[in-house]
Amino acid sequence: MIRVLLADDERLVRRGLRMILEADPTIRVVGEAADGAEAIEAAARLAPDVVLMDVRMPTTDGLEATRRIVALDPPPPRVIVLTTFDLDEYVFGALRAGASGFLLKDAPEEHLLSAIRVAAEGGSLFAPSATRRLVETFARSQAAGGSGAAVGTLTPRELEVLRLLAGGLTNAEIADSLGVSTHTAKTHVAHVLGKLDLRDRAQAVIAAYESGLVGGAG
Repeated sequence: MIRVLLADDERLVRRGLRMILEADPTIRVVGEAADGAEAIEAAARLAPDVVLMDVRMPTTDGLEATRRIVALDPPPPRVIVLTTFDLDEYVFGALRAGASGFLLKDAPEEHLLSAIRVAAEGGSLFAPSATRRLVETFARSQAAGGSGAAVGTLTPRELEVLRLLAGGLTNAEIADSLGVSTHTAKTHVAHVLGKLDLRDRAQAVIAAYESGLVGGAG
């Protein structure tokens, strides 16, 4: 059973999300929060697996709430930011704050359910392709450097793995692209994350764009 916390300042939005999620027998909504401060407190108290986090909320916004939730005692909840295209400027900041990824608020129900399962299993969310384009746009808007500066320590094979990660590929897809086993691909990914001191695949995507290793084709 995947335990989910809903954080959104609009009660009708929370109600709609609850109805969608509770129709799935593998997901349980364990709590709701109307602002970031409530979300932080509820995450610490309820220990959900996944938090669905709005960005613009009173008292404490979703970015600060995300930073504080992912810093909770391990294992912290995974945070999925829910956003709309007119909130583009917050997406990159949310990922850097430690979110596992984000979804557009108008995403189909099946995408939302799938995203929750992926996050609960430790994955990161960079699909569909429109979402990756948003990441590309805001990564390009940041000056190269930052966490991407250490990319120069990677081997040629690890650089290729990082490029594939930035494209949103799964371990199985990386394995197919490189002509190696899924286990080997997983090992390469772990080495990349370890060398760059990155928490997860979401941060690897950001590092790839910040370093200029990949660029955003429009």
